[in-house]
Amino acid sequence: MSERKKLLLIMNPKSGTMLAPKHLAEIVGGFSNAGYMTEVLMTTGRGDARDFAAEYGSSVDTVVVSGGDGTLNEVLEGLISSGHKTRLGYIPAGSTNDFANSIGLPKGINECVHTIINGSAKPVDIGSFNGRYFSYVASFGAFTSVTYSVPQNLKNIFGHAAYVMSGVTELANLKSIHARVTADKGTPDEKVLEGDYLIGAVCNSKSIGGILHLDRLAVDMNDGLMEIMMVKMPKDIIALSDIAASMLSGSFKSNQIETLSAGEVTIEIGEDVHWTLDGEYEKGAAICEIKTIRSAVEIIR
Repeated sequence: MSERKKLLLIMNPKSGTMLAPKHLAEIVGGFSNAGYMTEVLMTTGRGDARDFAAEYGSSVDTVVVSGGDGTLNEVLEGLISSGHKTRLGYIPAGSTNDFANSIGLPKGINECVHTIINGSAKPVDIGSFNGRYFSYVASFGAFTSVTYSVPQNLKNIFGHAAYVMSGVTELANLKSIHARVTADKGTPDEKVLEGDYLIGAVCNSKSIGGILHLDRLAVDMNDGLMEIMMVKMPKDIIALSDIAASMLSGSFKSNQIETLSAGEVTIEIGEDVHWTLDGEYEKGAAICEIKTIRSAVEIIR
């Protein structure tokens, strides 16, 4: 009998509607039938997925993560920071699953298992924010705190609606944030944006929050570039309506929205402006260095 391949399944049992743990026997059975010897590790708190990936990622043929974007973020952090080149499978089980949607993964659990067994590992760019890795978005400003401030039970029950409901409460407290953005500094392609903004985002994704769709920005998940979107602070309700219509339609044609692509970007901003990385809180810094790490990880799809 040939030696079985080793697979590590890191599962967050609290992600999304918490369906994945109910299908654990099917998931493990599918991998077993495909010739894998599967070890399962369940997370119980923040940082567990990162630690599991860092400690055990190099001793298996495949690491599979089941959870939301935040859990995926932790596994990527653990693998990349430890120098592991292990291929990664993903069973999205969160409330939005932006990254999974961007790389074209199926939505069903069994379909994802089938993809991991029969698919091929393809390289994907990853971002670095002052040394911390993120899979698809680093953002600041209005509504971005919603991703990490909405209680998990509300996310589980209402999904996208929980973000929308919480975001509406922020409308009355919109604040202007001054920032200077330098893209590809010191190169012939250097570009500078500066102004007062409502929202800023640096992303490698075709959607954000399951609501904003960036397909028209010609996003390529492995081109060595991040897409930068800066939304100007609206001066009146008409400008705000223009921004909302442009973003929700995916056209991004409003003169209130500035977009560009870059391999590296430096954002000079107030230290009191906090960020969200893949939906997780990140403390603010006066200078934020964001870099694209080309083909940082291979994900099965």
